[in-house]
Amino acid sequence: MTIKEVEEKTGLARSSIRYYEKEDLIHPDRDNTNGYRNYTEEDIRHIRKIAYLRTLGISIENIQQVMNHKTELRAVIEKQAEVLGGQAAELEKSRSICEKMLEETELTYDCLDIEAYVPEVEEHWESNRSIFQMDSVSFLYLWGGTLAWSLITALCFLTALIAYPFLPEQIPVQWHAGEVSAEVGKAFIFVYPSVCVAMRLFLRPFIWRWLKIRFNCQDVVSDYVTNYACFVALSVEIFTILFVYCLVKNVTIILFADTVVLIGLLLLGYRRQ
Repeated sequence: MTIKEVEEKTGLARSSIRYYEKEDLIHPDRDNTNGYRNYTEEDIRHIRKIAYLRTLGISIENIQQVMNHKTELRAVIEKQAEVLGGQAAELEKSRSICEKMLEETELTYDCLDIEAYVPEVEEHWESNRSIFQMDSVSFLYLWGGTLAWSLITALCFLTALIAYPFLPEQIPVQWHAGEVSAEVGKAFIFVYPSVCVAMRLFLRPFIWRWLKIRFNCQDVVSDYVTNYACFVALSVEIFTILFVYCLVKNVTIILFADTVVLIGLLLLGYRRQ
């Protein structure tokens, strides 16, 4: 059957079905005459099972292990039930505290006495450490947000605009062992800011969708990775200009510096936990 028929039978979007195939969870046959996929009833059963396990919060990796008989489904479900139980207990605890606070006749920030609701404050902090960890990750929003991307892109464009009149007609775009291996017209210098725009418009949504399947924090991580890629584009642009004027010879130095900046910011965010 065709993928359209699979959509109708499962009620799932085509993108999900394609993703399961990409992750090697289903293996539809190919029609040798036209190359189209031919799904079977067995594929339908697998797709429905996979989708069901995903609704329980089971990761793609765990589903793969279960399907490949590397782990037992019972063990995966038991672990997930334990995780969900912990989350439910924390939510119930938070709900009870909120209800207790709402019993107050006057509830304002100025008169808030947290010890009246959680006598063991340090223990309460410890039980909510995951929230504080998320707060530390939010530090990276500064480096992954639209403002940072705008500044990087603007600097990239401004650099190209200033350097363009002074560049030779041909500029390098590839290097090998410190020597130029390919050159293009100097107008190529404006490709770098264009790459920054393309990354934000096309690369970021792709990273976000990929992360959504596997992890939390997909917004901050996808923004941060996209901005880092734009930062690399800016660095290569600057390296190109410096190389033309024989001020630097090896792009590895620039990429190493970029990596140091990336790791440094991640460590700075981690230390704020």
